[in-house]
Amino acid sequence: MTDHVISRNPTSGEIIATYPLQSAAELETALQQSASAFAQWRNTEMAQRVKVLRQLGEQLRQRQDQLATLATLEMGKPIAQARAEVLKCASLCDWYAEHGPAMLADQPTLVENQQAWQSFRPLGVILAVMPWNFPYWQVLRGAVSMLLAGNTYLLKHAPSVMGCARLMQELFAATDLPRGAFNVINVDNDGVSSAIKDPRVAAIAVTGSVRAGGAIAAQAGAVLKKTVLELGGADPFIVLADADLDAAVASAVTGRYQNSGQVCMAAKRFIIEESIADAFEARFSAAVQALKVGDPLLEETYIGPMARYDLRDELDHQVQETLQQGARLVLGGYKIDGVGNYYAPTILADITPAMTAFRQEIFGPVAAISVARDAQHALQLANDSEFGLSATVWIGNEALAQQLAEQLETGAVFINGNGASDPRVAIGGVKKSGYGRELSSFGVHEFCNIQTVWKNRR
Repeated sequence: MTDHVISRNPTSGEIIATYPLQSAAELETALQQSASAFAQWRNTEMAQRVKVLRQLGEQLRQRQDQLATLATLEMGKPIAQARAEVLKCASLCDWYAEHGPAMLADQPTLVENQQAWQSFRPLGVILAVMPWNFPYWQVLRGAVSMLLAGNTYLLKHAPSVMGCARLMQELFAATDLPRGAFNVINVDNDGVSSAIKDPRVAAIAVTGSVRAGGAIAAQAGAVLKKTVLELGGADPFIVLADADLDAAVASAVTGRYQNSGQVCMAAKRFIIEESIADAFEARFSAAVQALKVGDPLLEETYIGPMARYDLRDELDHQVQETLQQGARLVLGGYKIDGVGNYYAPTILADITPAMTAFRQEIFGPVAAISVARDAQHALQLANDSEFGLSATVWIGNEALAQQLAEQLETGAVFINGNGASDPRVAIGGVKKSGYGRELSSFGVHEFCNIQTVWKNRR
C-alpha cells in the first residue's frame, strides 16, 4: 500500500512531484477547517459571495498561462485546449456572479390564507471526488455554484493532478473566501470512506467511472447522504442522409478527438445512415489523419499523450478486442512507439452492438462507426446502451430532429452542433451515466436545503 501519490508527465514519463497521503489526523484537521468555514460562510452576505466569485475569475485570467501549463504537464492536455479550459472557468465565475443571486432568492407565493415562500439554504460541507481529464473545469463547475449557495467545498482530486488541485487552492486563498471553505484533501479510498461517514460532510458530488460512482453512492446511501453523480458515457453521434455532411464531419472530429478523446460527453459511437456511410467514413478518415499529434506544449498540437500509461493499455485492449470481434480497422489502432503515452488516432468501422467498442465506454482517441438503415434504426442503436449522458444528431429535417430528441435516452441532445457544457443549461445523465444535474439553476439547487416557510396572514 503506497503512502503517496505521484504526478507524472505523460509526455516524458518523468515524475513532476510526489504528494504524501494525509493521515487520519490530517483529514480530521481538514474536516474541522471546512466545518468551521461553513459556520462563517453560510451567514456571509450574498454581495460578499459574489465578490469572491469575481475575484476568482480575475485570478484565473491573471494566472491562465501557469494554470494551463500545469494541466498540460500533469495530464497531457494540448496547451491551447488547456488555456481555453481555464478561461471557460473564468467565464463561469462571471456568469454565476451575475445570475446566481437571483437563483438563490426567496420565492414567495400565497397558499390559501397564508403567505409562504421557498428559501434555498446551504447544506454544509460538500465532499467532491473529481477526475483528471478537465482538472479545473470539472472542479469549478460544481464548486462555484456550491460556494455561492453558502456551502463549503472539500476536494478529493484525482492523484495524477494533485498539482492542479493545490494551485486552485492557492487561487481561492488569494480571494476573500474564508480559510477552509475550499479545501483539498489527499487521501486513499479508506480516507474517502471516512469523510463520507463523517457527520460534518453533508453531501457528495462525484465525476468519474461507473464503478467509483456506485461504490461512493452505496456508502453515502448507508448514511443517508445525497449524491450527485456524473459517470461514464458511450455517447451516440447520429448522421442521417439529409445532413450537411461536411459540417457533420467537422463536428465529429472535434467531438471525438478533443482532449485526446478523454471527455465524458465526447461523441463515441458514430451511427451513420447507410446511404452516406461510405462518404462519411472517407471524409472523416481524411480529417482525422490531418490532426497534429505531438508535444502538447506546442500550440499547433491537437492530440497529446493520454493521461496515464494504464489508461492507454486499457484503451488498446478494447481496440484489439473489438478487432478480434470482427470490426474493420480504418485508421490507427496502435500505441505509438517512443517516449510518451501516445495512442494513434483510430477509427473502427462495421461496429455491431455485440462489440466491445459499442458496449463499453472508450476513453481515448478512438471512434467506432456503425451503420443504420434509417432514422428509426439509428435511434434504436443509440438507445441500445447502458449509458445515457448525451447524444448528437446531424439532420436536415427539423421536425424529425425534435422527434428523435424526445426519444433519445440521454441527459442532453445536440442537434446540428457540437456537444458542449455551458453554465446557462444543466448537464447530467440517466441510466448508468449517473443522476442529478450540474450548472444552471438546477446545479445550484442540487446542494441546497429547499426550505418552505409558511406565515399565517392574520
